[in-house]
Amino acid sequence: MYALAIHGGAGSLPRADTTTERERAYRDALAAALEAGYAVLRAGGSSVEAVTRAVVALEDDPLFNAGRGAVFSYDGVNELDAAIMAGGSLAAGAICGVTHVRNPVTLARAVMEQSEYVMLAGEGAEEFALTRGFALVPREYFRTEARWRQLERIRAGDHGVSPLTISPVGTVGAVALDVHGDLAAATSTGGMTGKRHRRIGDSPIIGAGTYADNRACAVSATGHGEMFIRLAVAHDIAARVRYGGRTLSTAVHEVLHEELATLGGEGGVIALDRSGEVVMDFNAEGMFRASRREAEPARVAIYAGE
Repeated sequence: MYALAIHGGAGSLPRADTTTERERAYRDALAAALEAGYAVLRAGGSSVEAVTRAVVALEDDPLFNAGRGAVFSYDGVNELDAAIMAGGSLAAGAICGVTHVRNPVTLARAVMEQSEYVMLAGEGAEEFALTRGFALVPREYFRTEARWRQLERIRAGDHGVSPLTISPVGTVGAVALDVHGDLAAATSTGGMTGKRHRRIGDSPIIGAGTYADNRACAVSATGHGEMFIRLAVAHDIAARVRYGGRTLSTAVHEVLHEELATLGGEGGVIALDRSGEVVMDFNAEGMFRASRREAEPARVAIYAGE
């Protein structure tokens, strides 16, 4: 059995504010990223490679808040975070606050596979990238007019607008199970629109927004990062499966709809265990998501109930 699930962020997704064309664009982008990762698994490749390929595809699509199309900090800079983890070895790599790395997930993977560290930040991460042959890109590469207009609304102090509400969706992630029985997870994000310089959310923090353990499951999260950090959401789900004997769906439901909801946190997760069970759950209006298991058709969804 092999399987893959991906997400492109969770939050308030009112249908009235989304055109048919824009909705179709998101669904097509999710389908393309899913196929990029699934093709690796179908060919017998590793779960680490599959989540890397899927997340790279999402980072390259300006519809999502990761890589090109990432949101701006209050100072007008795209500050990018990413993490990846291999469930068999518990090896992990993460980078945060980088501003010149086209595909942050690939640098996180290089940290995991080519260094003795788990997390590198800012200029230090980019210096490491240069030693590993990465070609850095100018900051203008990440800019999109839609994201810039979101920042201008924050700066103008629009009533009812905050970093938590203006761009609640867009963080991307993937979880995979390969033919060898190995799990992996990866997450990438630009964070919050108008965030304070060098604010870091849950995505690059192992155990908060990203986690994988062959003895339990693989998890990638999206939502209000501060709450996911405080609850160590990804690791909590894995611990409930490994030590608490919960099914994956039960563990995810307990953490999202009980623990996270108690703190007023909003978001979602994609999770996958070694049996191939896929869970894509959220306590928001919707979550961009897609999944596919061996010998089954792809599933692509945005709203609750799909």
